[in-house]
Amino acid sequence: MAEERFIDNSDRSSIEKPLADRQLAAVKASKLYKEIERGQLPIVYHPVYNISFCGIERCHPFDSRKWGRVYETLLQSGMFEENQTVRPLEASMDDLRVVHSSTYLSSLCCPCYVAKMVEVTPVALIPPCGTILAAKLALTSGWAINIGGGFHHASRSKGGGFCIYADITLALTFLFSNQLISKAMIVDLDAHQGNGHENDFSGDNRVYILDMFNSRIYPHDLRARRAIRRSVHLRVGTQDSEYLSLLSNNLEDVLNEFQPDIIVYNAGTDCLQGDPLGLLSISSKGIRKRDEIVFKMARDRHIPVVMLLSGGYMPNTHEVIAKSILNLYNKNLLRIEL
Repeated sequence: MAEERFIDNSDRSSIEKPLADRQLAAVKASKLYKEIERGQLPIVYHPVYNISFCGIERCHPFDSRKWGRVYETLLQSGMFEENQTVRPLEASMDDLRVVHSSTYLSSLCCPCYVAKMVEVTPVALIPPCGTILAAKLALTSGWAINIGGGFHHASRSKGGGFCIYADITLALTFLFSNQLISKAMIVDLDAHQGNGHENDFSGDNRVYILDMFNSRIYPHDLRARRAIRRSVHLRVGTQDSEYLSLLSNNLEDVLNEFQPDIIVYNAGTDCLQGDPLGLLSISSKGIRKRDEIVFKMARDRHIPVVMLLSGGYMPNTHEVIAKSILNLYNKNLLRIEL
């Protein structure tokens, strides 16, 4: 860090331009974007999202099969058939280097280093490719859901809180680099502060961050909080009425203040009553209403929204998520915009 003091602005520009050129070249060469086929919904899922490691997932708060359970519940509900969802390709190292340095990616080869961030090494193997694809699909369909993603504690150079790859930063960087958007909003409703994307987009006026979180729990990142344009601190034990009122009022305010080309909705469910990590008291009905508020406000303003499932550590979390998505579908908030 000290070395930066001796680099003047002209030197900095000469250093940053080649990096930007390499980033743009990697984005243009990426094969992660694809269009949905006729009859498909902009719902992204891959079986590799689910992990298992000799049963260790049974004694860890991170539900390694949550996303698969959400998918199976939606499939059994009749919302879609198996061939109607979109399967993403695996992200290459060049894709990951669009935001992550080679040094950081190399450090992930060390099991001890990874274990410090996620406590269960296989969690690190979950790729961020679905979020990158889902964000693109949202622009063409009006909405998209990645049945996974939302690793909001990961930044360009650091992981933590079960998060390794900065999928939100990657998704928006791909969109910006392809000149598909000029402004974006992150609505982070996971119970924890989204310090990863906040650190990455600090000082970037193209990205507006609304973060509603329990400030008494991890990660206590005061530096990252400076990047939040609308910060809503929640009390331990916050219940539906207060929570939904804060969301509705604040989201309406920020959408009147800032008109994004896309909303990245980090829809964590660790705010559920009884969640051992979130320490809030939102009911399953409250989750359904919360998601409905976000999608309705986005649709009323014709703003594409991409939903990421993020955190949630209760045994019934997958049921709550699936019922909320079905509620959006039944209320016609998931119709395709052409």
